[in-house]
Amino acid sequence: MDSSKPRRSDADPFQRPDRCFNALEQWTWVGCYGGYYLTSDLLHAQGFEHGFFTRRWQGRGPDELAGYLSAGVSVHRPQQVHGNVVLPASKAAEFPWPEADGLVSDRGGQSLWVCGADCTPILIADPDSGHVAACHAGWRGVASRILPEAVSQLEALGAQRHRLLVAMGPAVSGEAYQVEDAVAQQVGASLGKAERRHDGLEQNGIIREDPEDGRCRLDIRRAASLQLVNLGLRPDRITLCPLCTVSEPDLFHSWRRDQVKAVQWSGIVAQAAE
Repeated sequence: MDSSKPRRSDADPFQRPDRCFNALEQWTWVGCYGGYYLTSDLLHAQGFEHGFFTRRWQGRGPDELAGYLSAGVSVHRPQQVHGNVVLPASKAAEFPWPEADGLVSDRGGQSLWVCGADCTPILIADPDSGHVAACHAGWRGVASRILPEAVSQLEALGAQRHRLLVAMGPAVSGEAYQVEDAVAQQVGASLGKAERRHDGLEQNGIIREDPEDGRCRLDIRRAASLQLVNLGLRPDRITLCPLCTVSEPDLFHSWRRDQVKAVQWSGIVAQAAE
């Protein structure tokens, strides 16, 4: 067997060597010569090569990681600034990387990358055109509607929003994410009329009470998912990874937990024809 080729397994590949890795419904650990990365079954079923890498790949950036997803692809990444700018991938092909927090493929053979350490890496794929998007979405990105911008750009390339597939990778969970009430209000304002109110956010499981006055717990992935559903995407075509970066120190860097500038990478390869 060629050990350099990724292998998929329905069983937990880490059960014996390392119990800190989790067996996850709708998510699969892929093993290769360099290590293991996480994939979404939803994207894999449509043939999209992608991966959510862990802290165990520290020191290896997209130029190296891309080869584990697909051979001969170009590498595209932004200089992330916690904003809502989404660029065509061809504009983020070399250093100095342009400031943005999202990329959309504009030709085939492109691998799109974002990084984070608590913010949500979000990979979007259009099974019809083969185009993809990669977004880095913290609370500022969700509040400033980076995801609707990415969807709009995919639609300009021929996508239909109800056909899009979305995988939201490991990020800080709602239980671990304490924010000021004003932050939750900004996120809520970006979702829709019903979610602008505090009770609307609670009913949708986006916020929960916090013992400290003026603060609450925010589930940013659930907020991002609801924003997309309100935009017209189908809930059954959006998958949220249950892993929390804060509570899995063996797997993920976390700024909230460690206050150290270190990240893990996530990437997806476009299928679009040249």
